[in-house]
Amino acid sequence: MNRPEREAAVRQMMERTTPRLPVDLHADVVRRGSRILRRRTIARRLLWLLLFAATVAFVVWASMARPWVEPPSDTTPPLTGW
Repeated sequence: MNRPEREAAVRQMMERTTPRLPVDLHADVVRRGSRILRRRTIARRLLWLLLFAATVAFVVWASMARPWVEPPSDTTPPLTGW
């Protein structure tokens, strides 16, 4: 069979009968889809938990280190004009 004959045969088969799906295909697709949704939900919750933990850690660090306050001077200014 050459290509045009194969295409014609496939067209005849598709026009003749309605395509049928395997019986257990729907159950497999639903199971896989629910598994994917469950994994996405868990991943999203873990990312939110990680973001919350990082925010809490940053707030605790900022309250302890106080990076906005100018550090005290380690040296004294030179004495001039005595």
